[in-house]
Amino acid sequence: MIDGKTQLIGVIGWPVSHTFSPAMHNAAAAALGLNWVYVPLPVQLGEVETAVRGLAATGFRGINITVPHKQAIIPLLDVVETGAQAIGAVNTIVFAQRDDGSVRLVGHNTDWSGFLADLAALDVAVAGRDCLVLGAGGSARAVAFALAQAGGRVQVLARRREQAAELVAAIAPHVDKGMLVADELAGLETAVSRTTAPLIVNTTPLGMTPNPDTTPWPETISFPSRSFVYDLVYNPRQTKLMRQAEAAGVGNSNGLGMLVQQGAYAFKLWTGEQPDVAIMRQAISG
Repeated sequence: MIDGKTQLIGVIGWPVSHTFSPAMHNAAAAALGLNWVYVPLPVQLGEVETAVRGLAATGFRGINITVPHKQAIIPLLDVVETGAQAIGAVNTIVFAQRDDGSVRLVGHNTDWSGFLADLAALDVAVAGRDCLVLGAGGSARAVAFALAQAGGRVQVLARRREQAAELVAAIAPHVDKGMLVADELAGLETAVSRTTAPLIVNTTPLGMTPNPDTTPWPETISFPSRSFVYDLVYNPRQTKLMRQAEAAGVGNSNGLGMLVQQGAYAFKLWTGEQPDVAIMRQAISG
């Protein structure tokens, strides 16, 4: 029941009608007996500053940021943690109360840590492993940073080599030297031939509803033995890429676990409480 003591959190984006986050976070809060409510907040381009200042002024404790605002939000923040700086995107803001009553805006990126947490839950090793990241958009930045931080040898492949090179140049100063290289998707077969038991991560929208029969993986290329395929797409729950991997006897997963794990990190940043990730996942797995 919402009352005068209810603590508010939410997500801003355009659109946000499709988001799973309210179900996930509200289930976590209820399980912990917290009087917290998470709400979706549609905010158009150009209205981000007005929205964030207003939410801070009305007592919100924090918000998630989703497309198209993850980069636009950064100049408005007082502090941006290291991972978010490296990735160039913020997906979580904590509204921290100062002693004088003003609010400090602290930006985080929980995507990269959520990705690594899900890999750990799946018992997928990263350190010392060849990693192929397909795509060079915002999600690819979080994934490439995470893998390099965890000791993976990361090759980023995009439709245009310049896209991949730009990503690598942005992240390289924040990770150990030599952990990241750039290439183009046209060279995927050659890249695969040079790997051993690679972790293959799709960060492109290929395979996502309403185009579930698309895939970034050509039928002419075989998956190396002992590889693992991780598809950030989770709608549909089993993508064509995952079906290709399964037919080849290769381990695979969608990105639902990453969504839950990044949400769990954000929840703890806001509340100080560790949520039950199983309850969060159950809330969005119906």
